[in-house]
Amino acid sequence: MPFASLGLSPALVHAAEKAGFVAPTPIQAGAIPAILQGADLLGAAQTGSGKTAAFALPLLQQLQQLQLSATQGPGGPRRVRALVLVPTRELAAQVGEVLRSLAQHLQQPLKVAIVFGGVSINPQMLGLRGGADVVVATPGRLLDLVDHNALRLSAVAHLVLDEADRLLDLGFTEELQRVLALLPAQRQNLFFSATFPAAVQALADGLLKNPVRVEVPHTPGNEPAIEQRSIAVDASRRTQLLRHLVKEHNWSRVLVFVATQYAAEHVAEKLYKAGIYASPFHGGLSQGARNQVLQEFKDERWQVVVTTDLAARGIDIAQLPAVVNYDLPRSAVDYVHRIGRTGRAGETGVAVSFVTADAEAHFRLIEKRQHLTIPREQIAGFEPTETAAPASVTDPQGTGGIKGKRPSKKDKLRAAAAAAGSAPDAHKKGP
Repeated sequence: MPFASLGLSPALVHAAEKAGFVAPTPIQAGAIPAILQGADLLGAAQTGSGKTAAFALPLLQQLQQLQLSATQGPGGPRRVRALVLVPTRELAAQVGEVLRSLAQHLQQPLKVAIVFGGVSINPQMLGLRGGADVVVATPGRLLDLVDHNALRLSAVAHLVLDEADRLLDLGFTEELQRVLALLPAQRQNLFFSATFPAAVQALADGLLKNPVRVEVPHTPGNEPAIEQRSIAVDASRRTQLLRHLVKEHNWSRVLVFVATQYAAEHVAEKLYKAGIYASPFHGGLSQGARNQVLQEFKDERWQVVVTTDLAARGIDIAQLPAVVNYDLPRSAVDYVHRIGRTGRAGETGVAVSFVTADAEAHFRLIEKRQHLTIPREQIAGFEPTETAAPASVTDPQGTGGIKGKRPSKKDKLRAAAAAAGSAPDAHKKGP
């Protein structure tokens, strides 16, 4: 099926070809015609399925039609007609660049503004002078700009929530409600999420009106070509094993996932001292530093980037050959997103998970929830000798560490604050 058959204009069909899109993916084939018809849409698809183009292409066509039919004279201020909300800075930059790249081929130019926190607000305010046609934003920074009168949302005709599950997981519920209150009631809503827990489904139900539902199930025909491996190893020898694998397989680039910012710094430093060009990547770095590391990784100036789950979504690195779970993810869903950084756009890739004795039960739960069976390997010279600590020590609640079965750090902080606030005489001062 060619893109031309989906109802896209010749200019956008040409833009898709220039971007390297050979044929529509299942999410694109299902979503593009529905969006062009003006319907609300609920899109459910796995990572790497092409959903950014699934909403970007029809959104640009609708905006171009609005622009051509607008009565305002040339040079007038642009009104924000489309708003794309995303959970992270990296995803904002990636989605914004896709929109900008595709928009270059339109008959009349569209202005795409990309705004997110963690950097100075002043350049973003200057960039919004004269308005914008499309704004790609994280919720907090968007509200900051509204508070500074840098933009208005009263003319938004199209709202996209991208990775809605991640938006809620990162605690943006209150900000989302504030943004929705600023939007006109009559608009098209496009809702994309990889998973649909109760909170995400409730948000979709309250937001969408008679939506077209496009689901791309996990089937052998549409899953990326990722070889999944699990290697049993002692916790203390994981860095040595990582060095061995990088050198043995001669991976040009490897994305390594760890649990904490400290681990990202520590493991990257150990690798660098061992002669492997490795760099950390995590939320504790400035936005400028993060952008630089990502660009240098894409340019193959770094062989290994050691990261937290910050890079599990919204990071698109073409032809990334390998991903390593140095520390296992907390949730089975995050496992899918992590390994989905490789094997993208028809490429093949390998995902390796280090399984220590204490993490064995946790990895079994990941396998169960993802309907996987990945045999444990042992690498000569790195055979494990450790045994698992009693479950009462490593996992007192008996959940295997899977997220969703125990309170998160945010949950614990909220509970502590609530307890402190409700304590008798908590706010009374002494005589």
